[in-house]
Formats: sequence, structure tokens, C-alpha cells
Amino acid sequence: MKTEKNGSHWKAYFDPETNRYFAEILYINREGIEQFNYEITKDIYDRLGTFSKDTDNEELIREAKRTYSLMNTMYGTLGPERVVWDEEANELMNKVQKKHEQKNKKENKKENKKGKGKKKV
Repeated sequence: MKTEKNGSHWKAYFDPETNRYFAEILYINREGIEQFNYEITKDIYDRLGTFSKDTDNEELIREAKRTYSLMNTMYGTLGPERVVWDEEANELMNKVQKKHEQKNKKENKKENKKGKGKKKV
């Protein structure tokens, strides 16, 4: 099973060790940053990426349980607003994200080494 899926503003993860699914929706633009983390179900994870519009994927993710939110935009009057809705799930999601980042770095290093060994013609 694929353990990572992504779209233009979202990423979803499956952690085989805990058999849990997570997703992140992230918007970064000149106005600031908005981040929302969710613990999603297997059904939602399986359906992600099957829609013709990427916003439909985001709507599907938003049906799940929110675990974390951060809003730091120029419209905020009190500065950044950070809320942890489920600390245990949010910490686990952060660990899963780090594992995926490390795995992707290793895979990129392998690809780079393979590319260096080839002769240019």
C-alpha cells in the first residue's frame, strides 16, 4: 500500500506501524500561512486523489477529525493563532511526517548517485 499521497495543498500519510491515517492541508501565500492537520479514516485515504478537482480532496479531508490548526495571516489582530485539538494524534502525525521526509531524502540521494555514474554523450 502506498504510504503517502499529495495534491496541490494537501498531503496524506499512512503509518503501517500504528495502522493510522493523517492528512495536512497547507496554504502559504503573501498573506501568511494556514495549516490544518487531520486524523483521517482508511476510507478517506483510499478516496484521496480520485477526484478531478483537487479542492474536492480538501473537502473530503475536512470531514475528518481535526488535530491541529495554525493561522498566521496579516488579517490576524492578535498574531498567530495555534490550536492543538488532539495532542497525541498531532505528535504521531509529526513523527510520521519526519519518517517520510527521511525516506524521501534517502531515495533522492540514491537517485542522485545513480545519475552521477552515467556518462554524458
